[in-house]
Amino acid sequence: MSSRTGSRRERLRQATLEEIHAAARRLLVEQGSAAVTINAVARQVGMSGPALYHYYAGHDELVGAVTADFFRELAAAMEQARDAHADAPIGERILAVCRAMRAWAIAHPAEFGWIFASPIAPPNRRPDSVRHQAALRFEQVLLDLTIELWQTQPFPVPDLADLPASLREQLAGYSAAIDGWLPPEAAHVFLTCWIRLYGLLCMEVLHQLDFAYTDMEPVFEECLRDLAVALGLDDYAAA
Repeated sequence: MSSRTGSRRERLRQATLEEIHAAARRLLVEQGSAAVTINAVARQVGMSGPALYHYYAGHDELVGAVTADFFRELAAAMEQARDAHADAPIGERILAVCRAMRAWAIAHPAEFGWIFASPIAPPNRRPDSVRHQAALRFEQVLLDLTIELWQTQPFPVPDLADLPASLREQLAGYSAAIDGWLPPEAAHVFLTCWIRLYGLLCMEVLHQLDFAYTDMEPVFEECLRDLAVALGLDDYAAA
C-alpha cells in the first residue's frame, strides 16, 4: 500500500510539474520572458506563489527546468533528422541536423531566444543542473557527427602555432573536456562552424537582418555551403 501511495503521489507531482512548465512556456510565448515570474506561473496553474516553492526553490531553478525542456525538444528534433538519414553519408547527416535546428528555431522563436539569448543564472551553470545536462545532449548531436567525420574523413585544420597562445590554451582545455575526441586544431574548426551557425540563427530569430532580407533560407543555405567547405565536404559545398 505504501509503495502504491508513493507512486501515486509521484505521478501527481509529475503532472503538476508538467502543468507548471506548460504555464511558463505559455507566458513566455504570449507575453515574453519578463512575464514568466513565480507568481504569474502560480496563477496560471491555480496555486499561490508560496505553494509553487514546494516544487522549485526560486525563479532561477524554474527557468533552468523549463529551459531544459526546450533543450530536450530541440535535441530530439535534431536526433530525429540525424536518424532519418542514418544510412546517408556523414555530410548529408550533418546538414540535415543543421536544417532541423533552424526549422525548430524559426518555429519556436520565443523558446530559442529563451535558450540562447538569455543570461544563464549561476545555479544553472553547475554541471549537475538539469539545464546543463539537457544542454549537453543538444551539444552532443553535432559534436558526435563532427567526431565521426574527423575519424573517417579528417578535415583541414589550422596550424596551432599560427593561433594566439590564449586561444591554443582554451582549445586544449576544450579538447580535454571532450576526452580528446577532437584534437585542439579540429576543435577549433568545430567551434568556428558552431559559432557561425548559431550566430546566423540568432540573427534570424531575433529579426536582426530584417532590414536586408525577407527570406533567410538562401542565406542559411549559403552558410551551410561555407560550413561544408570548412569541414572538407566538397560535394555538399558545390550543391
